[in-house]
Amino acid sequence: MTILGIETSTTVCSAAVCKDGQPIRQCIYREGANHARLLPLFIEELIAFAHEQQLVFDAVALSEGPGSYTGLRIGTATAKGLCYGWNIPLIPVSTLSILCDAAKEKLSETSAAMSNCVLVPMMDARRMEVYAKVVKGDVELKATSAVIVENEDSLYVGTHPAGIGGEEVFYFGDGATKCQNVFTKPNWHFIPDIVPEARFLAGHVETILDFAPGLVDIAYYEPYYLKEFVAAPSHVKGLN
Repeated sequence: MTILGIETSTTVCSAAVCKDGQPIRQCIYREGANHARLLPLFIEELIAFAHEQQLVFDAVALSEGPGSYTGLRIGTATAKGLCYGWNIPLIPVSTLSILCDAAKEKLSETSAAMSNCVLVPMMDARRMEVYAKVVKGDVELKATSAVIVENEDSLYVGTHPAGIGGEEVFYFGDGATKCQNVFTKPNWHFIPDIVPEARFLAGHVETILDFAPGLVDIAYYEPYYLKEFVAAPSHVKGLN
């Protein structure tokens, strides 16, 4: 399969062409939220690349959230338009799962024993709240949820990674930095500069197709916001 991947859930914007589960080209911008302008340019470049390689897209894979409301809407609207135009399916992938892949790649460069590590992807949800889940190997110890980080037990209800044999626990993502003063156990570590990237979408597509052959109804699909959007008063003069 040839997949066009789109990731816009954070301030980083990326898109990638993936072939048979492997990324072969990616466009990425890490310097701040400018998705509405950059994403169409990235996709135009990747479509041209695909034509040069005589590749035809079989599906669009989308980082579904949680994450930035605006970023997710931009990515979703773009993905829907492409799927309608090309008459191909849309495949949503958890943003936290993509973060885990990025962390695994970073950890593979060290001596960390991945099978015995606990991974905790965390996305900033303002103040001391994060979107997070807890994963060990292929087992999800805690499902994706919005958590207010008040103490070192905030993320763990019933199952605490530090109590499962003293495994190494790794926190990462843009929500992890603000938790460093709270999570201080010696076997708890923070991995810097881990962001979701479109190239990691490829590894999830076949698994999702195996378990959900019907995919999603493009007309009614919405991103996984996790929390309801609450509009604040406009700061633009004349719009209040």
